[in-house]
Amino acid sequence: MSLIKNRLAELNGRKALVPFITAGHPKPEFTVPLMHELVAQGADIIELGMPFSDPMADGPVIQQSSEQAIANGVGIEQTIDMVKAFRADNQHTPVVLMGYLNPVECMGHQVFVSQAKTAGVDALLLVDSPPEESDDLLQHLRSNDLEQIFLIAPTTTEKRKHMICEHASGFVYYVALKGVTGSADLDTAAVANDVASIRQHTDLPVAVGFGVKDAQSAVAVAGAADAVVIGSALVSLLNECSDLSSAKRATEDFIKPIREALNSL
Repeated sequence: MSLIKNRLAELNGRKALVPFITAGHPKPEFTVPLMHELVAQGADIIELGMPFSDPMADGPVIQQSSEQAIANGVGIEQTIDMVKAFRADNQHTPVVLMGYLNPVECMGHQVFVSQAKTAGVDALLLVDSPPEESDDLLQHLRSNDLEQIFLIAPTTTEKRKHMICEHASGFVYYVALKGVTGSADLDTAAVANDVASIRQHTDLPVAVGFGVKDAQSAVAVAGAADAVVIGSALVSLLNECSDLSSAKRATEDFIKPIREALNSL
């Protein structure tokens, strides 16, 4: 059983918290300590963004974090190295690399997957790599026991939901709003309806992200979801931190009340 499946099974009905940070933001030396801080504050899975110059699904906050990380000299290889460093002290928290296809293509599917596996990555989420264009990458991932997480949007048809779910592993990621990350308020009734629809096509856990900003919105979507993904709001706070101490404090102040609120469900 994969680390993701193990972790979600261990929750026994408790809602999973999946925070996102961008590797190398606000400074490269902050990333691994912040990953450990996320775990200390109750993160069940970490989604680590691979900096990319044209992150089309991400709103301005995460776009800017990618730009800053790239300016800091962080790319796909440095991101993988950060996972390896994290794994030196944590072998139980799943890590999902989130990003875009171009850097993976440039490195080569086999080389990327081999390095990711060796570093301790558990899954890959590529926004612009739909199932029908992922056969080669999926083959390499599956042969190395890595998951590929796929997205389902509010506009996804039932037929396409079925096809995506047939290819998905680990969990299915439901994009809770039309637009980019952090861009709008959630319609929780619509989220509940769409998650229920997804469950008609798969037994995999369903995570909900995009638009989750705080404990209140996390609880609102957790009523329908198995996991809550939160990114832009945390990344925005980290953008204001000039030293590691303040970054860790901002992480604790933000994540802790969300974890407590989810635990109360």
